[in-house]
Amino acid sequence: MPVMRGLLAPQNTFLDTIATRFDGTHSNFVLGNAQVQSLYPIVYCSDGFCELTGYARAELMQKSCACHFLYGAETSELLTTQIQGALDDRREFKTELVFYKKGGTQFWCLLDIVPIKNEKGEVVLFLTGLKVHQVTRPPGFNANRRRSRAVLYHLSGHLQKQDKSKLKLNNNMFGDKPPIPEYKVAAIQKSRFILLHYGAFKAGWDWLILLATFYVAVTVPYNVCFTVVGGRDEGSGGGSRSPPSVSDILVEILFMLDILLNFRTTFVSTSGQVVYDARSICVHYVTTWLFVDLIAALPFDLLYAFNVSVYFGVHLLKTVRLLRLLRLLQKLERYSQYSAVVLTLLMSMFALLAHWMACVWYFIGRREIDGSTSWDIGWLHELAKRLGGGPSMRSSYVTSLYFALSSLTSVGFGNVSANTDSEKIFSICTMLIGALMHAVVFGNVTAIIQRMYSRRSLYHTRTKDLKDFIRVHRLPKALEQRMLECFQTTWSVNNGIDVNELLKDFPDELRADIAMHLNKELLQLTLFESASRGCLRSLSLIIKTSFCAPGEFLIRQGDALQAIYFVCSGSMEVLKDNTVLAILGKGDLIGSDSLTKEQVIKTNANVKALTYCDLQYISLKGLREVLRLYPEYSQKFISEIQHDLTYNLREGHGADVSTPLPRARAHWRRGERERERERERERERERERERERERERERERERERERERERERERERERERRDNAHHEQKRLLQPLSSPCAQTVINRENYRRQ
Repeated sequence: MPVMRGLLAPQNTFLDTIATRFDGTHSNFVLGNAQVQSLYPIVYCSDGFCELTGYARAELMQKSCACHFLYGAETSELLTTQIQGALDDRREFKTELVFYKKGGTQFWCLLDIVPIKNEKGEVVLFLTGLKVHQVTRPPGFNANRRRSRAVLYHLSGHLQKQDKSKLKLNNNMFGDKPPIPEYKVAAIQKSRFILLHYGAFKAGWDWLILLATFYVAVTVPYNVCFTVVGGRDEGSGGGSRSPPSVSDILVEILFMLDILLNFRTTFVSTSGQVVYDARSICVHYVTTWLFVDLIAALPFDLLYAFNVSVYFGVHLLKTVRLLRLLRLLQKLERYSQYSAVVLTLLMSMFALLAHWMACVWYFIGRREIDGSTSWDIGWLHELAKRLGGGPSMRSSYVTSLYFALSSLTSVGFGNVSANTDSEKIFSICTMLIGALMHAVVFGNVTAIIQRMYSRRSLYHTRTKDLKDFIRVHRLPKALEQRMLECFQTTWSVNNGIDVNELLKDFPDELRADIAMHLNKELLQLTLFESASRGCLRSLSLIIKTSFCAPGEFLIRQGDALQAIYFVCSGSMEVLKDNTVLAILGKGDLIGSDSLTKEQVIKTNANVKALTYCDLQYISLKGLREVLRLYPEYSQKFISEIQHDLTYNLREGHGADVSTPLPRARAHWRRGERERERERERERERERERERERERERERERERERERERERERERERERERRDNAHHEQKRLLQPLSSPCAQTVINRENYRRQ
C-alpha cells in the first residue's frame, strides 16, 4: 500500500480539548443551549458533574442548565430566582448556595454561569460550573461573609454560524493562559517553517535526493577503487590527486540540507494523524533516520580540499554513504504497487550490483599488479599484454563491467578470466551471487510480486475498481473524495482483512471469545451488566464497527433507525433544525428505547461527526433476536436502556424540548435582523466619525501650514530688521573713515586719557 498522506480532513476538537482543559477539580460543568428560551437545555455534561451530583448523563441531557434538579429545601429561593434571571438576561452570574445530590445529600458549592457569545454579541451557550466547598455550611450561614471567590472558568469568545451548523467558539482565557478551544472545524495549526511531507516542494526535493543517492551509489565505489587505487593515492605515496568535484560538494550540501529539512517535515503517526508539532517531529527523526543520514553526510571530501594526507582505509569510509540506499528503498515504497516499477527497480539493483562488482574486480587486479608474486598473471596484466600497453582507465572499467555482468548472468566467454587465487575466490562469489540474482530477477519476478505485494495488489485492485465505479457513474467530486477517504481509512484500520470471512471457519466457542475480546469496551457498559455470559457472547457476534469522517452524517432526521450506536472515539453532535441538541463523546450511547415492537423507528434529529469517529453498533434486528432468546434479560434491558441512552433518537421523544425550537429560532432570526440593522447603523456612525476625524486632521494640517507661514513671515521681518540695522551702522561709520576725522578721534581719546 502506498504511503498515506495521513488524516487530513479538518476536525472539530472542541469537546476533546475542553474536556482536557477542565480536568481534575474544575471538571464539574455543563453546557446549555441558550437558543431555547426559558428552558436552556443541557447539551453536554462532564463526567465530574455526573459523579458529583449522582445523576447519569442520560438523566441530565435536556434538563435545564439552571440545575433545577439540584434544588432542595434549603436552597435559597432568592438565589434560584437570580439564577433564572441571569440566564434570561444572558449575563454572567456567581453565587454560593446549597445543592442536593440525587441521593438527597446536600453540599455547598460555588455556582458560576458564564454566557458564551459570538462575534455578533449573541449568547448561544451557557457554561454552568460548580466548585465544591469541602466544609459543610450550616443553614442560615451569613451570605455576606467574606469568602474565597476563586473563578471556575474564564470563558469568552465568539460563536460563528457558518454553512449548516458549522459553529465555532473562539474563547480566550483571562491573563496569559492559552485560549479555550474553538467550537468549529479546526484549521491546521502549523508553523510557516514546517514542510508538509506530501507537499509539492517536498516531493521535488525527494526526487532531487533520489538522484543524488543514485549518484553516490555509482561514484563512491568507482572513486574508491579506480581513482584512489588507480591514481595510487595512498597516504604515504604522495601521488597527485585531484580536488573534489563540484558535483561531490553539491551532493554533500544536499545531504546536509536534507537533514535540516527532515527536522521540519511532518510525518504520519501510527494513529494516522499528521504530526505538525516541531518537537515531536525532531524526536521522531532523531529516533529513526538521523544516525544513518549523519553517517552518510560526513564530509570526507574536506580532507582532499585541505590537502590532508590519508590512508586507504579512510577512503573506504566513504562507502558509508551507501547507507542512503536504505532511505531510497523507503522513498520508493510508495511506488512498489506498480509491477513495472518493481521490475525496473530489480533491474536497476542488478545493474548497480554489477557496477560494484566491476569496481571490486578492478581493485583486485590492481592489487595483484602491486603484489610481488603473482603480478604477471593477473587479469589486468594479461589485458595490458593483449592491448600492447596500458590499459586506460576507461578500458579497464569497461572490461571489469563486462566480466561482472557475464559472471552474474552465468554466460562468461572466458576472454577475461580469473588467474590468481584472489581473482578465483572473487569469481566464485560473483557466480553465487549471480545465480541468486538471476533466479530472483529473471525467473521469479511474478512470484515475488504475488508473494510480497499480494495485499498491496488487492488494495490497488479495489482502489481501481472504486475509481472505475466513480468514473462510470460520474459521481461528483465531493462524493468521490468521501468514498476514497472512507475506503483508505477503513483499509488502514483492518488492512483489508474481512473479520467475518477470516473467522467463519473457527469453532463457535472460539469465534465468540474473539468477538467478546474485540468488543469488550461496549460490553462493559452498565447496560449489559445483568446479562449472562451466553447473552453477552450472542451480542458480541452481532456487534459491528463503523467509521465516520468529520462532517459526515451518521443519521439523518426522519430516517429509519437501524441500530444502536456506541461512540468509541471522537465526538459528534446531535442537530435539529441547525440547533445543537447534544454533543456526544467517547462512551456515549445513542439509539432508541423502543426495541421490543416490530415497528419502524423514525429518527428525530441528525447525528453528525465533528472529528474522526470510531463507532460500534448493534443492529435492531439482531438485538431483537437475542432478546427473544434471553427473555429474562429482555425486561432489564428495556428498563436500563432508557437511562443509559445519552440521546434518544426515537421520533416523538423529547417533544417538550424540541417544540419551542422553531419559535426560538424565529425569534432569534428576528433579533438577528434587528441586530444586523443596528450594526449597519453603527458602522455608518463609525464611518461618519472617521470622516469627521479626517476633516479635523485636515483642519489641523491647515492650521499647521498657517503657523508655518507665520513663522516664515516672522523670519523675513527679522532678516529685514538685521539688514536695516546693518545699513544704519554702515551709514554712521562712513564719515569716520576719512584721515581728518580719524585724527580728531585720536586727539579726543588722548584728552580723555
